[in-house]
Amino acid sequence: MADMRSGPTRRRFLEAMAVVAVGGWPRRCALADDRAARQIAGVQAIERSVLWNGRGGGTTWFHPRACMVPSGRGPIAFMTLQSITGSDVFGPVHFSTSRDLGRTWTDPQQIAALGRHPARNDLTEGVCDVVPEYHAQTDTVLAIGHNVYYDRTGRLARPQFERYPVYVVRTSDGEFSAATKLQWNDPRGTAIYTCGCAQRVMLPDGRILIPLSFAPKGQTARSVGSVLCAYDGRTLTVERCGNELSNGAKRGLLEPTLAAFQGKVYMTIRAEDEHGYVTVSTDGLNWQLQRPWCWDDGEPLTMSTTQQRWLPRSDALYLVYTRKAEENVNVFRWRAPLYLARVDTEKLCLIRATERIVLPLIGDGVNNARHVARMGYFHTVAAAADESWVTVGECLPEDDWRGDVLLARVRWSQPNRI
Repeated sequence: MADMRSGPTRRRFLEAMAVVAVGGWPRRCALADDRAARQIAGVQAIERSVLWNGRGGGTTWFHPRACMVPSGRGPIAFMTLQSITGSDVFGPVHFSTSRDLGRTWTDPQQIAALGRHPARNDLTEGVCDVVPEYHAQTDTVLAIGHNVYYDRTGRLARPQFERYPVYVVRTSDGEFSAATKLQWNDPRGTAIYTCGCAQRVMLPDGRILIPLSFAPKGQTARSVGSVLCAYDGRTLTVERCGNELSNGAKRGLLEPTLAAFQGKVYMTIRAEDEHGYVTVSTDGLNWQLQRPWCWDDGEPLTMSTTQQRWLPRSDALYLVYTRKAEENVNVFRWRAPLYLARVDTEKLCLIRATERIVLPLIGDGVNNARHVARMGYFHTVAAAADESWVTVGECLPEDDWRGDVLLARVRWSQPNRI
């Protein structure tokens, strides 16, 4: 991938980033055509394809997450993924690339630094929940996950030792760095602090806003917040920490994820009280009290301990999510189908009339839900001006953990300038 250094292409990438810069941080002016920026572009079509067929045998790939890397020959899609063979049992992290906007992909190759290695007490330590994102100022891909421990049988170890973010850097010539722990010496994270599965916000000055879920030893319920990090293409360093949001139900607040839109930063949060939560900040560090996701008529959405993901546009903000519906009442945590709806960013709610199914439930979610593929771990990326992607690895625990890797292309009726 030596052609990732293309100057004009990277400049366009940096200019597009500045459109969604956060209030209070260095930023460019708004879009030149304010009227066009205020227009709400709708979904023109959704096209679905299978990238890897795990239902038919072979490897079942999971956690497929992609980012777009500019190059002189057009954007390159860079994806991380790993196998799944049991409940939270993941193999070494691999990567795959596509040079034709996701139509064909290279065979997954292992990232050596994100494999498994022996740990204390006869455990094995690995990495999971990796999210790669392109960092234009350093022309690198920063991939962050978190560590995880497995016992002698290969199952998830219980209890776990300390959990924390682990990252690798992929340079413009395709070389990977060693795995590095993100240091956060805060007593609130002595048991766990993680940004696994999280969307981050790249600021125009090169710094990065990263959401964290954390808890001290002896406490089950986690809190969430965010940190501002410096990044020089090699090392990621925490500079500042924001306020803390809490919820005492079960494991608390989990898997926060960020999006920047029109001078603000938005956070959506997984929880275990049949809600998902949303909050907003003017600087990406100081957050309003979280509120449950609701429709624009005030009715709350019923969710069950499953992540949500932002699907940002230059002129609108969308959310991809799961929820309880008539067709999926017996599906585990209602993790199918995947929905998409536009966010009312002033009222912090979803506009019901805009809801679409991104990836449908396959099977009978009422009478034969055990054989419905779960789609609880998905990701989004703005792939091109006219399309964004939602990627997911299916999971069928009752069918030997089989499942396909799916890609949904959300085709926009107006160009996306992110």
